[in-house]
Amino acid sequence: MLFLRKVRDRISLPLRPKGIEKIGLTSSATEDSHLEANRKLHLYHRVHRWDPNLDDEYLDEVHRAANSYDGSSTNKRMAQKVSENSPYPEVRAAVRNKDEDVPVDTIRAWTIGIFLTTVGSGLNSLFALRAPSIVVSSMVALLIAHPLGLAWAKVMPNKKIKVFGREMELNPGRFNIKEHALIAIMANASIGNGHAYFANTILAQVKFYNTDFGTGSCYSFAFLRLLADHGSESRGVMGNMSCNQYPNGRIRYCRAASSDSCRTSPPNPATTNGWRIPRYRYFLYLFTGAFIWYWFPGFIAPFLSVFAFATWIKPNNPLVNQLFGGWTGLSLIPITFDWTQIAGYVQSPLIPPWHAIGNTMIGTVVTYLIVTPILHYTNHWYARSLPIHDSTIYDNTGHPYDVSKVLDADRTFDLQKYKAYSPVFLPTTMSMTYGLNFAAIAALIVHTVLFHGQQIWIRARDVRGDLDDIHTRMMRKYPKVPVWWYLVLLSGCLVLCFLTCVAWPTHLPWWGLLIALLIAFILTVPIGIIQGSTNIQIGLNVFTEYIVGYMLPGRPLGMMLFKTYGYISMAQGLSFIQDLKLGHYLKINPRSLFWAQVLATLWSCFVQLGVIRWSMGNIEGICERDQPNRFTCPNGRVFFAASILWGLIGPRRIFSGKSIYAGLQYYWVAGALAPIVFYIIARIFPRSRARFVNTPILFGGTLMLPPATTLNYLAWGIVGVVFQKHIRYRFTGWWMRYNYITSAALDTGLAISTIVIVTAFQLSNISFPSWWGNTTALQTMDQKGTAIIDPLAPGETFGPKTW
Repeated sequence: MLFLRKVRDRISLPLRPKGIEKIGLTSSATEDSHLEANRKLHLYHRVHRWDPNLDDEYLDEVHRAANSYDGSSTNKRMAQKVSENSPYPEVRAAVRNKDEDVPVDTIRAWTIGIFLTTVGSGLNSLFALRAPSIVVSSMVALLIAHPLGLAWAKVMPNKKIKVFGREMELNPGRFNIKEHALIAIMANASIGNGHAYFANTILAQVKFYNTDFGTGSCYSFAFLRLLADHGSESRGVMGNMSCNQYPNGRIRYCRAASSDSCRTSPPNPATTNGWRIPRYRYFLYLFTGAFIWYWFPGFIAPFLSVFAFATWIKPNNPLVNQLFGGWTGLSLIPITFDWTQIAGYVQSPLIPPWHAIGNTMIGTVVTYLIVTPILHYTNHWYARSLPIHDSTIYDNTGHPYDVSKVLDADRTFDLQKYKAYSPVFLPTTMSMTYGLNFAAIAALIVHTVLFHGQQIWIRARDVRGDLDDIHTRMMRKYPKVPVWWYLVLLSGCLVLCFLTCVAWPTHLPWWGLLIALLIAFILTVPIGIIQGSTNIQIGLNVFTEYIVGYMLPGRPLGMMLFKTYGYISMAQGLSFIQDLKLGHYLKINPRSLFWAQVLATLWSCFVQLGVIRWSMGNIEGICERDQPNRFTCPNGRVFFAASILWGLIGPRRIFSGKSIYAGLQYYWVAGALAPIVFYIIARIFPRSRARFVNTPILFGGTLMLPPATTLNYLAWGIVGVVFQKHIRYRFTGWWMRYNYITSAALDTGLAISTIVIVTAFQLSNISFPSWWGNTTALQTMDQKGTAIIDPLAPGETFGPKTW
């Protein structure tokens, strides 16, 4: 560490000119003004120095202005530029530097918001049971809300009614941008992350563990889960501070840009690379095309979904199917004509910045296309007797692990039964993903300290508001949410959570709940900073599994609860903060935001659980591998596999000592060292590409795999590079106006088309007439999940003799 400190001292760039600490002793008022501007510019440069979303030229311009003490006009212009607007072009193009005095809390906004929350929550719950899953994003709700709001303004009468003793106008006039944003925030609070995570816990418990505590317990758990998530992360100090903790624009790109999507003025061809079409007409055309097209890969010709032509040539060759298959293979030739495969698991590639996509692609290629085949075909971890990619864990006969064979009467772990049965074996890609999870958490902590530690420290001490921009200053006129609102919500949630843990046999003690929430509290800021600049969130699911597996071994149900509390509390809290930032940009009353988020979150939990309970009782064969309509519960299956791995058997028997997968523990070391290496390179060569290397994303960008596949990530990355790198910089005008609309149109067309296909045909067991594209093309080892290099004969076993 002493050596690294010396290296840092020698290569560090000056943070401020010499003598700046003595500013203002004998200077004139004008001189003080210049020096104050320079002081703010220095703070600004120090905060944004490693920001990958800012161009080198812009950062150099800020640095030069900060070191200019001659009162030049350049210095004044730059000081005004950084204080009066956002440095991000996506934000500048979408957010106005003024506050429109229009109504927000209207019957129209609340009615449309609750309606879209209900529909979106229900659809996401249904689609999450399907493979591949489909996410109805909040962008879809944002765009659908606009025509609904316009129709309301034209149709509804202009009269006043009383709601809870408050007189409100049924039709307050023109549908405005603040109403639109409030609806989008309600949708994001309920469907922004797809289906509710608690659904995976319930599916694993009911369908895979065959343990059902009843509808009442499920509703209680769902209610407490989402309420606890919201309360624990929206606590007053954390919530109010975090809105200002992140620099302007460091929210999801879609949040900033979509705030402008309700403006329908005709485009200027000079600024849109010659395009004249209005955005909503463009959206309608593309939506219609996406709706029609999905009938082919989704119903008529499913071979288009995974266009693995090599497997059609050799349908029964395990090597070909492992290398070129798209369902259970590595997809070395990633071809798909299905937007579901591109955006189903990883969400739209038209949202993250290019550097985030690049880091994810590097991690995918190195880990899954180079390292994974080497380990698999050299029979490391006895991998040749297993599929190369799958979301199932196996026993030593090559069959799915039968959890009932290692459980006692109380449904806890029985060591003797475990020793008589089998150790756990993981498909190679799943093993690599667990190792990457270890590396991602270690890299997250070290990367945040090195690249963002100064930024966090400066912003935490910025009590004067030196880094406040015009949006922050304009928001000061609105009353803040009282801290006691958050504290009351948090206190109530904690009480109910403790009661839930002890009222049912969850096997999670009260102190375990506190540790889970503490993990979420500590890691929210580091994960939020990474997500803010990349639009990719590093999950805490495996980390919480790892902790509880050592802390409470042999308790799978307790593990699932601990994991859900520790992981989703963080994720829901960051979603809350992102919406605060959107409201911050659009100047929405913080108290209106608070109630919109809380009520939408609570209502969605009932809707989603209702859909899940209905699906389990009405969809025949749900969660079975051969379910004809693909309702195989991929997320719940992975959740169940993780509960066996981490909660029932425990990480000590799988990753410690002389166990099969003990070598994966070295990923903790690799994750901790990688940020240090790239930090030193970035300090020595400050304008090199090293500053774009984000090691948490390099290791953690592919953590949805499995149940996602390499085809999902490779196709996502290829499309993302085209739009976010090539089009973004060569056709900037088009990209600024149409990129996010393109993403939303494809998402919406896919979602609506899937709804029609599922409800009108698949749920009624109506299939398209048989032909090669939906019969023979699907009879491959890749499709069946049987591509194994060394299959076992009946009664044969593999692996170690003792464990």
